[in-house]
Amino acid sequence: MEKNNYNGALQKPMGSGFSKTSTTREVIEGIDLTGKTAIVTGGNTCIGLETAKTLAAAGATVIIPARDIEKAKKNLGGIANIELESMDLADPLSIDAFAREFLGSGRPLHLLINNAGIMWVPLRRDARGIESQLAINYLASFQLTARLWPALKKAGSARVVNVSSHGHQFAPFNFEDPNFMHRQYETLLGYGQSKTAVNLFSLELDNRARGYGVRAYSLHPGSINGTELAREAPIELFQQLGFLDADGNLLPQVAASLKTIPQGAATTVWCATSPLLDDTGGVYCEDADIAALATDASTPGGVEAYSLDAVAAKKLWTLSESLTGITFQPTDNH
Repeated sequence: MEKNNYNGALQKPMGSGFSKTSTTREVIEGIDLTGKTAIVTGGNTCIGLETAKTLAAAGATVIIPARDIEKAKKNLGGIANIELESMDLADPLSIDAFAREFLGSGRPLHLLINNAGIMWVPLRRDARGIESQLAINYLASFQLTARLWPALKKAGSARVVNVSSHGHQFAPFNFEDPNFMHRQYETLLGYGQSKTAVNLFSLELDNRARGYGVRAYSLHPGSINGTELAREAPIELFQQLGFLDADGNLLPQVAASLKTIPQGAATTVWCATSPLLDDTGGVYCEDADIAALATDASTPGGVEAYSLDAVAAKKLWTLSESLTGITFQPTDNH
């Protein structure tokens, strides 16, 4: 019987040969994606854009669903093998419409990169009453993956790569009050919970989907210079976290630890394409390798055991079906 990663059973670095400073160009070297189709959410900015360009340069047809098509056209102009479509992850009907259109094309889907996300936002809820970070960072990916399942299965060998974060260490998933109806909202607790959900989803999806040749991964891209994640965050928050000095300048030791965008997208590309992962899924990765379990608060990096918990993963799947109104059962030949 194939092994799964429940409770971190497979969560050990495999010696990929790559590191924190490896770039997308390095991890994709020698890999040919000609004839493959990929979808990259958030593929028109930052690490999503780098991911899309790298996959396209390796021969894949890359479809980028974007909320702002004009902005996407500017950022992606002149890049071969890229297709733009309209989709808003904050709108479940928009996700359904995009997926319907893709399924209507009859194409198999070899790579689904759930990259888009938000952070540092004030309390907002969608029309369903769901807190925005949970809705966009996690439930939108659950819905999109479920809707695109027939195309993933059709590929015969596919990967779903979910961009998580070291920020999952901010909070486990709160099953009692996931939408902050009864507890005080803190933006980093909301973010942490949403990324823990991404890890649990990847774990459970891999277990349910691998019989159809579909594997799933979650990952921490690293702390990256030049992303748009912090556009709504007040300076005081970064000062409190020890990132900025009293004048609002990035501290030198923090600046030195940041990755470039090609380094930040490397783990996504590695998870999507590395032959080393052909027989392994459901793992959380960082620095273009499988991450270690986080066993000591003084050691940075790694993955918390609570975000690989078998019971929590199954419980979250059931809750996700309830919150989205979508029955997603790969093992029932959905």
